[in-house]
Amino acid sequence: MSYPEEIAEKLNRLLEKNIDAEKGYRFSSENVKDPQLKAFFAERAEERYDFIHQLRTEIRNFGEAPKEESSIAGDAHRTWMNLKTAFSPNKAQTTLEEAVRGEKAAVEEYEEVLDNPELPASTANILLKQKNAIVAALNKVKSLKLQA
Repeated sequence: MSYPEEIAEKLNRLLEKNIDAEKGYRFSSENVKDPQLKAFFAERAEERYDFIHQLRTEIRNFGEAPKEESSIAGDAHRTWMNLKTAFSPNKAQTTLEEAVRGEKAAVEEYEEVLDNPELPASTANILLKQKNAIVAALNKVKSLKLQA
């Protein structure tokens, strides 16, 4: 069994976004000083690492080739965030704002894929669990942002 081409493309875009998010969270974890934020970002990076492997496995199970690298846009965005936080008076606040923006975008992307009626149940289950974890992370990062 294989995915319709549209679903395969959307899953590979989710995979690519998760690769970007994992790298972004690792970068944030390595560049914040606050131990609570450092731990939070490291946990999110590990969570996204797990998502990447789950998505790759699911894509392969349906006979498709998964993406292996981050996007050029994601690489450019991390460079931009590095510059932005370097000149920010409140690096933690800037990093948390970006995390909120990224997680909101991720939730929307997951919802778009989950709305496809052709999505196999096994894939929908994986994506729903991942989306729910992202929503939980979004809520946590919002509360951290209020504390920063």
